[in-house]
Amino acid sequence: MHDQSAANDSSEGSQTHGMEGSPADERSGPSRFSDSGTPGQPQEGGAKSTYNILVVEDDPTLATLETDTLTAQGYTVVTVHSGELAITTLHHAIPDLVVLDLELTGEIHGWDVLQALRSLASIPVLITSSSASHARLYMRERGETRLTLDHLPKPYPLQALLKRIQRMLPISPAH
Repeated sequence: MHDQSAANDSSEGSQTHGMEGSPADERSGPSRFSDSGTPGQPQEGGAKSTYNILVVEDDPTLATLETDTLTAQGYTVVTVHSGELAITTLHHAIPDLVVLDLELTGEIHGWDVLQALRSLASIPVLITSSSASHARLYMRERGETRLTLDHLPKPYPLQALLKRIQRMLPISPAH
């Protein structure tokens, strides 16, 4: 069972749910979230280890809802509220999947985070935004499939979020 309490790390606006250990040294490159000290725990059926998800969402209410929902399903979740914190987090550890709001406030937007992530790793990303056309165009231009990059238009029911994540996770290279 995962710890449901949030523990702030040294960066304001970042929450960790069910994850212990310190980030990897930046000089050695990003590690997997699962390498950070949390042993894998069986999911339903006991076949798979816990998946690690990074939620990048600047709306605190939605971020809490997504994080609580995913944690209740047995996922290890790290939540950040800005593009800057997302990129910093990705340089320390690579999750199995990223839920990414494209419409982040601040100087670094969701597209910047996606570009930084793709330079580090090829993992599934679920984009959340109210605009579908830019996401679909990006997917076509880059040759991404719905298994590596998908779009969930806001607003969405949390059940739709869970279904998309469950469909995307089996392709994660760590599992």
